[in-house]
Amino acid sequence: MTETQTETDAPTGVALTDEAAAKVKALLEQEGRDDLRLRVAVQPGGCSGLRYQLFFDERSLDGDVVNTYDGFELVVDRMSVPYLAGASIDFVDKIDAQGFQIDNPNAGGSCACGDSFH
Repeated sequence: MTETQTETDAPTGVALTDEAAAKVKALLEQEGRDDLRLRVAVQPGGCSGLRYQLFFDERSLDGDVVNTYDGFELVVDRMSVPYLAGASIDFVDKIDAQGFQIDNPNAGGSCACGDSFH
């Protein structure tokens, strides 16, 4: 797992692997818009209390922390930054698993389905 950040320390505290960055870039190209950024957030929900949200967003919110990758920006809102410090996001494309996977050292545990954490 390697990282393709343009900065040495991710101000968002979140790092993308090469695979995840390539997938994000490909998805953005499919959208055909250059105003979208990948937003990673932590929201209340799920059976363990908190859940991750990854989505494309054109908004800039007060206090957003931005990390620039090759061709796009990763954005984390200021309330989510402490929950995501040191987290890494990978993209897996295997027969038994596909999608973005978050490795978060701040998560004390997760639910059986893996959809939420605490």
